[in-house]
Amino acid sequence: MAEELATIAEVRSALAEAGYLADESASLVSFLAVRLGKPVLVEGPAGVGKTELAKALARATGRKLIRLQCYEGLDEAKALYEWNYRKQLLRIQVEASEAGWERVQEDIFSEDFLLTRPLLEAIAHPEPVVLLIDEIDKTDQEFEAMLLEVLSDFQVSIPELGVVEAKSRPLVLLTSNNSRELTEALKRRCLYLWLDYPDVERELEIVRLHSPELPEELARKLVEIVHMVRSLDLKKPPSIAESVDWARALLLLGADDIDRSVLERTMSIIVKHRSDLEVVADRVGVKLTDGLVGRQQAG
Repeated sequence: MAEELATIAEVRSALAEAGYLADESASLVSFLAVRLGKPVLVEGPAGVGKTELAKALARATGRKLIRLQCYEGLDEAKALYEWNYRKQLLRIQVEASEAGWERVQEDIFSEDFLLTRPLLEAIAHPEPVVLLIDEIDKTDQEFEAMLLEVLSDFQVSIPELGVVEAKSRPLVLLTSNNSRELTEALKRRCLYLWLDYPDVERELEIVRLHSPELPEELARKLVEIVHMVRSLDLKKPPSIAESVDWARALLLLGADDIDRSVLERTMSIIVKHRSDLEVVADRVGVKLTDGLVGRQQAG
């Protein structure tokens, strides 16, 4: 499938068919990742489409998506592999009395007793996959150091079994919300892509892609309001996915305009903190009441 994505334009078109409207930089980095087989570090604010890019690449290339969701305290056993201790213990109890310890020890440290986690699964998978390491900035530097072997040589060292080399090189995307600085060693091994919130025209295209039944004027007003909300000092600005959800909700409700009443009834779709709800209702609601939103476009 990678051979079919021979140009940046083809990558961009394949991503669009997969439901992801990539800009020039995202298309370029995706093309290089597919052709060079290098990991990609995708940074940017929460909700700009970093995870969706990995999902779209999996759809566009026809590959299985394997996801490792990172969190504080994530260790090797949850990311790479661990031994099935219960199964090992049962085998020891059944056979230790009849077979020698050396024979039992060799038996219980075999692939039959190995529990693969996302990183090892991606390396050992017989077909090419897309490996998403989501929110890598939530882990610590020790975890990053463990990743280096996987990202540099696409192999995993298991003391009891030896080195497991990749049967096919996975397409790796690491996402980060930029909550902490990642190590230079990790960055050196990756291509880099910064994603930010799109401008009004680009986000309007995204909303129209996922909700084509929404009238053009209503879709534009929705996007303008979302951008206005993002400009406020909120705990969590609305994501692109929430813009799409809001558009779908308005369609289901049969709304033909967004006035203050509609905003107050539906803004919990894009605003997820109580204090933020009050700020948006006050600041944006006033502008809707005064007819300031969409006036320039209408003119």
